[in-house]
Amino acid sequence: MALKLSRKYQSIFIEDLNMKAMQKLWGRKVSDIAFSEFVKILENKAHVVKIDRFYPSSKTCSNCLSVDENFNKDIKKLGKTDKEREYYCKYCGLELDRDLNAAINIHRVGASILGVEFVRPT
Repeated sequence: MALKLSRKYQSIFIEDLNMKAMQKLWGRKVSDIAFSEFVKILENKAHVVKIDRFYPSSKTCSNCLSVDENFNKDIKKLGKTDKEREYYCKYCGLELDRDLNAAINIHRVGASILGVEFVRPT
């Protein structure tokens, strides 16, 4: 998969995740070695831009760019669980898959780091 991605894209943007902390939290569900190896292969084949793990990609609206610091708390107040994968912006009304919303934000930040114009992914 890493080879396929590197052939298709010149630059790849990823979140700089703290895999060791995630492994402590979720145990065997997260394999630190597999992800680390995947990133190494990507870095050898393509230009990889790592986005700071503290960038609020899942709390930022990819449409209006507002940041909702209480996003996770609001989900629980609405009686929704973390398994419900929808992002809702209370400022502009955007409804979108949470992972897609975060990916668009990571892409935007990565493009700005490279100094290129952001183009919304299709």
